[in-house]
Amino acid sequence: MIELKNVSKKFGNHTAVNDVSFKIEKGEVVGFLGQNGAGKTTIMKLITGILAPNEGEIIINDEKISNKSKKLIGYMPENIPLYDTLTVKEFITFMAELKEIKRAERKIEVDKIISDLNLKSVENILIKNISRGFKQRVSLAGALIGNPEIILLDEPTVGLDPKQIIEIRNLIKSLKGKHTVLLSSHILSEVNQICEKVIIINNGKIVAVDTPSNLENKMSNNIITIIVEDPQNKMNDACKKIKEIIDIKLLNSDKKEQKYELSVKDDTDVRKELFKELPKYDITINELSKTESTLEDVFMSFIKEEGEA
Repeated sequence: MIELKNVSKKFGNHTAVNDVSFKIEKGEVVGFLGQNGAGKTTIMKLITGILAPNEGEIIINDEKISNKSKKLIGYMPENIPLYDTLTVKEFITFMAELKEIKRAERKIEVDKIISDLNLKSVENILIKNISRGFKQRVSLAGALIGNPEIILLDEPTVGLDPKQIIEIRNLIKSLKGKHTVLLSSHILSEVNQICEKVIIINNGKIVAVDTPSNLENKMSNNIITIIVEDPQNKMNDACKKIKEIIDIKLLNSDKKEQKYELSVKDDTDVRKELFKELPKYDITINELSKTESTLEDVFMSFIKEEGEA
């Protein structure tokens, strides 16, 4: 559906996009994750044809990008650039005209998108007089009108309050399977909740492409945090009986409890062994938890590695 092959884009002496390659299949919802200035918006503008690459190819539906392929794309730019002097319905109708929706079908399409995005209550209000949350919906309506196969959303929840963020996220989730979606964001939780695949970009380069869960699993340090009562100070001896434990670190201690961090080999789960072995040494387990890596850990790790390269 969307494929970039060794794409680069320069602005003067600055390389905004550096030899980028990735592929997005039909119907996928993909998160484009990176810090501000990483190159996300530039790549979206390259896919839409607003910008042309200095090097490389952009393929849409197995064809090089063209006026024909551009009609397959609905684009929601960052910072919601709308016409404030138009009403909501006038703007969406204008977008329908730009997308060359037939006059006989235009009113039906406009009314449907207004209904789908819950804009009926503001359809006759000037855009300058509606809330930012409604403006985000109007911008999304402009992208969705005409039912394009590909939807590009650039930072769609920036500046919204928590309630508005949830509403926009739910709208985006509803697109899954019906459209191919590329969602640009620097908000990790947003990508994790919405997207089935993540592309991480830093300084114009792709540093990772995978599912959120796979990325998190790859970063797993397999660390167990355990709080025990160990009156005879036998914790080290007990842990030596479990060969998968490669390191034990005392985090804090008082007269009653001790808190340890256990490093374990690979993906081994030793929790059952701990419950079996420690009581033999009169050690009581008060709390035990396995530390899980998050998408934030993954993101920061890739950014750090790229910065050190």
